[in-house]
Amino acid sequence: MTEDRPEPPPPDTVHLSDPRALRAYAHPTRMALVGLLRREGPLTATRAAELIGESVASCSFHLRQLAKYGLVEEAGGGRGREKPWRATALFTSWDTASADPAAAEAAGALQRTVVDRYAALAARWLEGQGEESPAWRRAAGLDDTLLHLTAEELADLTARMDELTRPYLGRLGAGAERPAGSRPVLLVRMALPTDPPHATDPPHDGPAAGPTEESAR
Repeated sequence: MTEDRPEPPPPDTVHLSDPRALRAYAHPTRMALVGLLRREGPLTATRAAELIGESVASCSFHLRQLAKYGLVEEAGGGRGREKPWRATALFTSWDTASADPAAAEAAGALQRTVVDRYAALAARWLEGQGEESPAWRRAAGLDDTLLHLTAEELADLTARMDELTRPYLGRLGAGAERPAGSRPVLLVRMALPTDPPHATDPPHDGPAAGPTEESAR
């Protein structure tokens, strides 16, 4: 009899399980750097600093910390702060239902940082949308839909949504072909039950992956 094991994350995902890695990633500047490298990398610390509005010293430090946990790596060439860095994967995932208390606490802190980042990005869009074209104002925005689903149905719906976005992932990264008029768009998915947990609900034993950051995506 074989033991049931969680399926490994896909090869385009870096999975964080070490509480130290989870805590290291739970920093707004580090999330911004990983997202930037996924969209535009490889980049030097100097260029990254220009694009996210941080000091070169700060970016250089945070890139080294991210490299310790496998989120970024040196791309080869250059010296010191002029060596380029690249992201190691398109997505980041983590277990939101870990049995390890330290990992669960660190994952919770990371999720709160992610939510804060999403809120800041949404606020920035709302503040500047008056300068956007009517086409982009109609296409972008915030909405929600209330559904009655089982946990299995929600997992299936999530997988199908991932499949819808997959054809566009080839446009990420330096040198990628992109159609005229395209822009980086952060598609945020929030699937949150709106009522309290039911005591009669069966326990969920499988792993729950955390949100993918910036593709972040």
